[in-house]
Amino acid sequence: MSNPVISSDKVEGSAVYNPDGDKLGSIDNLVIDKRSGLVRYAALEFGGFLGIGSDRYPIPWSLLKYDTGLDGYVVPLQKSQLEKAPRYAQSDTPAYTDDYGRKVYDYYGVLW
Repeated sequence: MSNPVISSDKVEGSAVYNPDGDKLGSIDNLVIDKRSGLVRYAALEFGGFLGIGSDRYPIPWSLLKYDTGLDGYVVPLQKSQLEKAPRYAQSDTPAYTDDYGRKVYDYYGVLW
């Protein structure tokens, strides 16, 4: 069995795919709850061209599943869902308050 843990620097930059195997983007960074120590979100870099003009989409960590065949993460989302999802510009990182978290989790239908 492979090691069940991974360091954040190995996750950052990992490709993210939809269930059809289409690449949606890559993980820019992880957002960790300071109190619980659990990863709340993976900030998905999506859109733009070669990273220019791309926004960040906080995806609840529980939606990402690692796929060894793709060597990346798979989320049960299509591009059309991401286009309407909560997002922010790379230079405008939001305050990850509980209210913001509820908005993100509600959009994806995930319990907070």
